[in-house]
Amino acid sequence: QVQLVESGGGLVQAGGSLRLSCAASGRTSRTYAMGWFRQAPGREREFVGKISWNNNIDYADSVKGRFTISRDNAKNKVYLQINSLKPEDTGVYYCALDLNPRGGTSSGEYDYWGQGTQVTVSS
Repeated sequence: QVQLVESGGGLVQAGGSLRLSCAASGRTSRTYAMGWFRQAPGREREFVGKISWNNNIDYADSVKGRFTISRDNAKNKVYLQINSLKPEDTGVYYCALDLNPRGGTSSGEYDYWGQGTQVTVSS
């Protein structure tokens, strides 16, 4: 089993920044991909970005240039740096682990999920 715990969410004004963290524990290995998803009220969960085991990174078009994903394999952590926040970035942000080392863009491809961290952006 793998456990994922997100942290770093909060209330921030538009234009501000946040750094979300996701810590993985349990039966992890280094050859896994990590993804970030978000879900706004009344909307479906959407892909934000992912990082493969060998650090290939993909982002959703809506966040390119503002979001940066990184990982620290020694600490089993993945990070999501969010800059120039907009009110439409508001939602619950989830990290997810994909046992496929390449990772995917669909939530159904991920094997483990964190509980989520709330990001609220005020205008």
